Amino acid sequence: MSRILCVAEKPAIAKAVAQHLSGGSFQTANVTGNRYVKNYQFDFNFGGPWGHCHVTMTSVLGHLTELEFAREYKSWLSCPPGALFEAPVHEAVSSDKTAIARNIQQQARQSKALFIWTDCDREGEHIGTEIRKQAQEGNARILVKRARFSNTERAHVLNAARSLIELDDLQANAVAARIELDLRIGAAFTRLLTLQLKPLSSALEDTIVSYGSCQFPTLGFVVDRYLRVKNFKPETFWGIKVLLLREGIKVNFLWKRVHLFDRAAVTVMLERCLLAKTAKVTKVNQKPTSKWRPLPLTTVDLQMMGSRFLRMDSQTIMKVAEALYTKGFISYPRTETDQFDKAIDLKKLVEKQFPDQNWGQYARDLLDGGFRTPRAGRHNDQAHPPIHPVCWVSPAALSADEKKVYEFVVRRFLACCSEDAKGQSTEIEIEYGDEVFHAKGLLVLERNYLDVYVYDKWESSQQLPKFQLGESFVPTEAKIFDGETTAPNYLTEPELIALMDANGIGTDATMAEHIAKIKDRHYVAVNTRGGGRTAVKELIPTQLGIALVEGYDNVFAGMPNNPSLSKPFLRKEMETRMREICAGSRVRQEVVQESLDMYREYFVHTNRRINALKDAIRKYLPN
Repeated sequence: MSRILCVAEKPAIAKAVAQHLSGGSFQTANVTGNRYVKNYQFDFNFGGPWGHCHVTMTSVLGHLTELEFAREYKSWLSCPPGALFEAPVHEAVSSDKTAIARNIQQQARQSKALFIWTDCDREGEHIGTEIRKQAQEGNARILVKRARFSNTERAHVLNAARSLIELDDLQANAVAARIELDLRIGAAFTRLLTLQLKPLSSALEDTIVSYGSCQFPTLGFVVDRYLRVKNFKPETFWGIKVLLLREGIKVNFLWKRVHLFDRAAVTVMLERCLLAKTAKVTKVNQKPTSKWRPLPLTTVDLQMMGSRFLRMDSQTIMKVAEALYTKGFISYPRTETDQFDKAIDLKKLVEKQFPDQNWGQYARDLLDGGFRTPRAGRHNDQAHPPIHPVCWVSPAALSADEKKVYEFVVRRFLACCSEDAKGQSTEIEIEYGDEVFHAKGLLVLERNYLDVYVYDKWESSQQLPKFQLGESFVPTEAKIFDGETTAPNYLTEPELIALMDANGIGTDATMAEHIAKIKDRHYVAVNTRGGGRTAVKELIPTQLGIALVEGYDNVFAGMPNNPSLSKPFLRKEMETRMREICAGSRVRQEVVQESLDMYREYFVHTNRRINALKDAIRKYLPN
């Protein structure tokens, strides 16, 4: 009987897969030197050319290796920071992962093949190559395949075990390129900034002034909004309000021009209205309207909606979602796909929610004729389906945060499988003097998906009385109102995630980490506006955060093509090149060299004009 070594990305996934493949009958052995990783041994029939095999299922703990500079470059004062763009680097097993690497080598010696069970995304492919390298050190002739899966539901795992594919080295190469670029660029700029700026202020005494090609544009968004708020100057405006009292209903007609900033002009317009005395109904439009159910759930949407409705930051949401996935309760939570594959049995997934006391009846109603095929968005990463519940889980088995995230995922999924909310809208348009005014009303007729998706609101407005096309009436009141323009609010985390997504800063898997990093570095603080259920957490840049962005803007002022390290364009360009590696149209080394040449030019310019950064630090921070 052939021996097969299976390696997952996390211990919990290894245990869940072993449970399914063995039918719950396996032997467990500890791994010397690591108390988290176990070896599970059992027999399984993989079918096809593999047949009945003896299996050892184990895991890593994320990345096995790290890229690091040669020893002579590790000290901060060992070389000029700019030398790190060319300094030799090598990949080595992380010091806390040597026992795991040794376990893979040992198990590979007696194995015919290695089956990799890492997450099916770019990062998972790279971790897969790290596992392959360790296995080949133990057995140079070992065959290598990978299982493609997106959740740990039993039937899905069994299917993945019998439908093995090849590792995607192109995706792994893209990750390797990103790791090298992040190391070289980040280390060079971080050493330069820290060594040059630290002596300027006591506030920086115990601080590393770090730079990251995703971290700085993320900070840039926060500072940009902050400056817009601080530099905002309110302007007074004037408008015309028309009121009609009919059938005991007050109808407020809104001015088509909304408002103007010239009081005299608005006064003249109102006088013309009053001289006309009567208003004429020029449009009566009554039509069915709908509020569309949401699209299937992506990672970015989970982070944005979760931050807004669940009162949790994006990093916490992703940690909780990862835990729910690892326990087999939801599908893989890192996905860009917002369309369900036709092969997925969505009704079966709906049926699994029947036992729930809160939405079980709604799920039954869906399968009693209310089910609708979900809307299809425009994104498909070809790796994972949208985030959805894999099974029902009792609330008693979940922590408080897990309950919130699981409930959101389930309600979103059920809403996707529902009918749009339906209503009737009424719009009345009138001409009064030379001006046009309108009033709108909404009557919600069928709530449909809104009954389960409590995060959306769509309420009936006050109903409008009857109006006839062409009729004339004398308004009850027409008068001028005034107001002031208001500043935008400070940036919230959902808004920041939306900006990062739109500008290609980070991936769906890393956005939360970049936001956490600018908080940890004290570039950004979190402030709560309001209280109770309406409280909103805003991101406010610290004096250090403002100084760094302003300083860098001054460093690059006047340079051709207006490059900026605090704007998203450089990182977006780099991310495009990573996708080209994945597509096979560019090779890793070419992309790395091209990006390093570009950032080296900006590094040299920063070094030359470092006084602009120093001036900004002195301006905002105490000596």
